[in-house]
Amino acid sequence: MYTPPAFRDDDRHSIVATIRGARLAHVVTTTEAGVLATPLPLFLDENEGEHGVLYGHLAKANPQWREPALGEGLAIFMGPDAYITPSWYETKRETGKVVPTWNYVAVHAYGPVEFFDDAARLLDLVTRLTDLHEGERPAPWAVSDAPSDFIQAQLRGIVGLRMPITRLEGKRKMSQNRSASDRAGVAAGLADSPRPTERAAAALVPVD
Repeated sequence: MYTPPAFRDDDRHSIVATIRGARLAHVVTTTEAGVLATPLPLFLDENEGEHGVLYGHLAKANPQWREPALGEGLAIFMGPDAYITPSWYETKRETGKVVPTWNYVAVHAYGPVEFFDDAARLLDLVTRLTDLHEGERPAPWAVSDAPSDFIQAQLRGIVGLRMPITRLEGKRKMSQNRSASDRAGVAAGLADSPRPTERAAAALVPVD
């Protein structure tokens, strides 16, 4: 990922927060059949390996797991993003020498991609993933709420994914390269947006 120094995010806590907040990632592998990608909900287990391990699952009918990866796989996590209009810049009023851009947060995680179909491991995986996303609900649904034979049948239709992370790249492009007055204008403009993701991006623009 191209990351100018002003936008590089090397903070582990920030990177993990982006991974956990993204909820849906894109898993990309290069194979002899070409580049393959699948949107997947993943969870990060920080207790495994130096940088943690990502887990998820995909449909057994998905050809991506059948094609051996050439080199490492890539998991892409996106945080808040927003279109930035030049109209928010003080520089527009001063010189007019401004153009639109896009602010965003992204994390790229790299590592070998492993697939498995062991029923016990798959049950553990889907249970952990379900508990993660049901946890904030007032009456969370659990995998054990469904009949056991039904769940076992469902597990036969998926393949587990395990990706030990070998390196992480974080990027936080939030107008850091603009003047203080321009950043203040961007933050104010985003804060007034009707889009929740743009309001979330407003809080990430450095205005001090």
